[in-house]
Amino acid sequence: MKQNIYTTGIAVLLALLLYGPLAAQLRLPFVLGSNMVLQRDRPVPVWGYAAAGEQVTVQFNQQVKKTVTDASGKWRVDLDPLAVSTRPAEMIISTKDSSIRLQNILVGEVWLCSGQSNMEYSMRKNSKFEKALHGNAPANELDSARNPLIRIFLVRNDYSKLHPVRHTWDSATGVPLRDFSAAGYFFAKELYRQLGVPVGIISASVSGSRIEPWLPHTVQADQHDSAETGKFYTTMISPLAPFLLRGFLWYQGESNCFLNDTVKYTAQMQTLIDSWRGLWHNNSLPFYYVQLPPYYYSHSTDRPHTDQTLAQFRHAQALVLSMPHTGMIVTTDLVDSPDDLHPAYKWEIGRRLALLALATAYDRKIEYSGPVFRSMKTEGNTLVLSFDHTGSGLVSNDGKPLNWFSIAGSDGNFVAARAVIKNNTVIVSAPGITQPAAVQFGWNETAQPNLFNKEGFPTAPFNTLEQLVTSK
Repeated sequence: MKQNIYTTGIAVLLALLLYGPLAAQLRLPFVLGSNMVLQRDRPVPVWGYAAAGEQVTVQFNQQVKKTVTDASGKWRVDLDPLAVSTRPAEMIISTKDSSIRLQNILVGEVWLCSGQSNMEYSMRKNSKFEKALHGNAPANELDSARNPLIRIFLVRNDYSKLHPVRHTWDSATGVPLRDFSAAGYFFAKELYRQLGVPVGIISASVSGSRIEPWLPHTVQADQHDSAETGKFYTTMISPLAPFLLRGFLWYQGESNCFLNDTVKYTAQMQTLIDSWRGLWHNNSLPFYYVQLPPYYYSHSTDRPHTDQTLAQFRHAQALVLSMPHTGMIVTTDLVDSPDDLHPAYKWEIGRRLALLALATAYDRKIEYSGPVFRSMKTEGNTLVLSFDHTGSGLVSNDGKPLNWFSIAGSDGNFVAARAVIKNNTVIVSAPGITQPAAVQFGWNETAQPNLFNKEGFPTAPFNTLEQLVTSK
């Protein structure tokens, strides 16, 4: 009951904050503003508040839409689908007594990125990019970012408080970009490079947050901290709907991995995806997410962990792929030390998410994934492993023998294995294992395996025993 009272109170406060008193002047939600990007090719909602029974007119792109507010003062119109436009346009929303002019509006692609600190990781840390040990780190990106067709909107986690500052859309340059999600920005940059249309990216992330605050408060309160359930969903996600989006990006999980969450996290992510899609009334909105990179979770002292805690959590993340219109990028290679919970490779995180989107949401014929285990068969005392997403072929990315493979017999005891590439499969064996039954790959928190495809993507960790258990 206390939970419902709390969230109801927050909802009322948000209404007052975002829209003003219901009988007062014409008001818009924060996310509708000058400099925004509107999603192309679909009906575009425009909504807000005014006095009850007031006629509201919306003019944009030679369209004129009219409606009358309901008894609570709320109104909404839907613009007809818009074509891509790089020419700044003006939207006028008016009643008989007042009007609001929104300027410099573009039409293109819009995405929402969310999660915890690795998604929040801001562009002001761009000097760390150049210290990364491998990859093509962008140099001085904050100084060189000058594309007026990429727009950013940062959702503050103080939207539940009365605040006099109206946060706005900005071009992805200068001071506004400093505080913005690096992964989100680089996603938008790659999307623009490939599509050539305006890109709007919304960032709503909170450092250290578990998944629970991003779930609706109606979720059964059996989580580790049920008092937090719904907190950011209510204050940072729900107020954005129904602003038209192409899809979602998610980079979160470290806090739940520390809690040893596994299959429960799978269910929570599925609930999150369903609930966010439900907010936008679109069950096919793409939802792409980041599998966690290597880190020493076993060094944590708050609760027991092993060197396989992360592997189990990654498996829980991978199980979410059973949902339609989802995708996951693998990041086993994107860390310089497993001591670093916040690796600097955010430019590559953004790029891989963009390639995933380009291939699956925009139907581009490109390779966007590393090898993914498909099947195995026994040949004598070896196992022959087949993969999807082999691209132009399997390869050891450092030219050394393949690593991080283990093999087990019927007793389930894994030992280090020898693995070689043959005809785009991997042959795995180990001395003393004459009847191999299972394989592990990258099943350790420090694993940075060298099995890639020639397109430069790492193979996803897997454990055939886990997959057998999950399939039962």
